[in-house]
Amino acid sequence: MYRFLLTPRWWGINLFVVLAIPFCVFMGTWQLGRFEDRVQSHEQAEKQPDPSTRAAKPLDELLPVDKVTSGRPAMATGTYGDQFLVPGRELDDRQGFYVLNLLRTEGGKALPVVRGWLPGTASGARVPAAPQGVVTVTGDLQASENIHSDGVDARGGLPEGQLGMISAAALVNLVDYDVYDAWVTLPEAEAGGTGGAMKPVPAAAPAGSGLDLKAFQNLGYTGEWFVFAGFVLFMWFRLVRREAEAVRDVALGLVPEAGPAGGPAGGPAGGEAGPEDSRPEAGPEGAGASEGAGASEGEAAAQDLAGKTPETAQGS
Repeated sequence: MYRFLLTPRWWGINLFVVLAIPFCVFMGTWQLGRFEDRVQSHEQAEKQPDPSTRAAKPLDELLPVDKVTSGRPAMATGTYGDQFLVPGRELDDRQGFYVLNLLRTEGGKALPVVRGWLPGTASGARVPAAPQGVVTVTGDLQASENIHSDGVDARGGLPEGQLGMISAAALVNLVDYDVYDAWVTLPEAEAGGTGGAMKPVPAAAPAGSGLDLKAFQNLGYTGEWFVFAGFVLFMWFRLVRREAEAVRDVALGLVPEAGPAGGPAGGPAGGEAGPEDSRPEAGPEGAGASEGAGASEGEAAAQDLAGKTPETAQGS
């Protein structure tokens, strides 16, 4: 009954099923592993002390920024240079902007320093001036932002003096000196009252270290891939069952087999003449034979009348 599975058509279906199910299982397992990694890193981060409470270290000792050094206090010495405003940033459920200054260090590179946050819009805003001269700043170290970071505006077209994303890639086109692939945020207002009107920007948790929405997306993708694998297997069994039922019905005679000309066997298409085929054709020769038979009958009747005598005619 299941010999149809060896036909070329079913070979293609079987090959698709054999390849699709392991692929779906592999992708589901990979997504589950990503979710478990996030859970593990989240548990490890909770066991570690708050990075901001640890002793500050020189900036160069904490680079490059990773999950361990992110949020650690970093020290750098230099002079403040170019200033940029970073619009569209939210703090305490209020919209505002960051005030960012580039700290030109002794090595020649510049470190982006977020001095604080101000409410309102960045266009035309009055910002407290940065300290003059050589300063030493201590701020919580952060990795460069990307297009997936919260508050980032990657559309471009911002007014001059504004920045949509805090990263070396975005700043390298705005200044003519090297920029660190990291930035720091000051944990408290600057000394001397120059930044007293600004609120400190708290350090963000490193990417991929918490149970955020992206972590639960991995869990959702896990379920989807496993559902796909089950769906492929279900459809294969359903197709096999329908094909087997069709073969059984033909074997039991419940479904007539197709004849030589495509119609049911034994019908008119099989070569037997139907009722209409047995009727005589009414062609010209048939019509002439009918007219000849009528003329012969009329001549016989005339001869019978001529052979009768007058007496016989009168007696009759």
